[in-house]
Amino acid sequence: VTQARKLGVSAVACASTGNTSSSMAAYATRANLKGIVFVPEGQIAFGKLAQTMEYGAVTVQIAGDFDVAMKLVRELSSSTGIYLLNSINPFRVEGQKTVAIELLDQLDWQVPDRIVLPGGNLGHSASLGKAFYELLQLGLIDRIPRLTIIQASGASPLHSMLASGLETLRPFASARTRATAIKIGSPVSWKKALRSLELSDGWCDAVNEQEIADAKAILGRDGIGCEPASATTVAGLKKLLEATHEEDPVTIHPGERVVAILTGHQLKDPEYTANYHFGKLELDSHGLDSGEIESRFSNPPLQVEPDIDKIRALLQL
Repeated sequence: VTQARKLGVSAVACASTGNTSSSMAAYATRANLKGIVFVPEGQIAFGKLAQTMEYGAVTVQIAGDFDVAMKLVRELSSSTGIYLLNSINPFRVEGQKTVAIELLDQLDWQVPDRIVLPGGNLGHSASLGKAFYELLQLGLIDRIPRLTIIQASGASPLHSMLASGLETLRPFASARTRATAIKIGSPVSWKKALRSLELSDGWCDAVNEQEIADAKAILGRDGIGCEPASATTVAGLKKLLEATHEEDPVTIHPGERVVAILTGHQLKDPEYTANYHFGKLELDSHGLDSGEIESRFSNPPLQVEPDIDKIRALLQL
């Protein structure tokens, strides 16, 4: 947004599954710029859509997924004076480097062994790798932490590329996951993210919908509320800790100091949380296999009549 102001534009735009749109809308309105957001219809968490509308952005719902919205907003920005703020914009990646610096500051500049983070459009992964490389060149750190990107299995084109030994990413024609923030089949920053993995001897893995839901609920039991996309981080940690490859970047060893990055808070997608605890979190509404996610760690409300004795018995007081 700062760069947009410097360029003298009057409108900024992005395609988004929710988090980018919320942030952009807030900054745009504070900068007196017109914010335009393209979102996939029916595929954005209500908590995020509410933020975007509240901050005054023009919200355009596209009959298609994020990749369709991204294609359209790129075409629009190339033919008009609208300034595109997705991670294909290098200034977006530069701005996100502050995450790496703040992370190290909080750790008293003791470099962790590994950083685990969710992977969607992969701009965040690209920015972290670039930041740590530059900090190393400046002599502020003595090594680059190993980056580990975790994707939802139904939206994991980078993981599929690496696991297959391919050199070019093959987009998923239809990304499928309840973790809407990373429901992206054709990430625009995959080459930059791949460079980050190469610089850090890192890796990318994928977790399924049940693993994501379980990890989210377990995090909640520790007093940390996050959206499903963030929970892929912890689901991936658990999966990699159970791996057996001793000299493989896939494996996380017990002695490693690991930082897990959660990118969105719980109220970004409250419907997911409520449905999980009520045992109603379905898969088929998002193009996945039919059925429901098992609520293994659910904590639904207790129903009782307005009778003090029955309440005491229920609470075992």
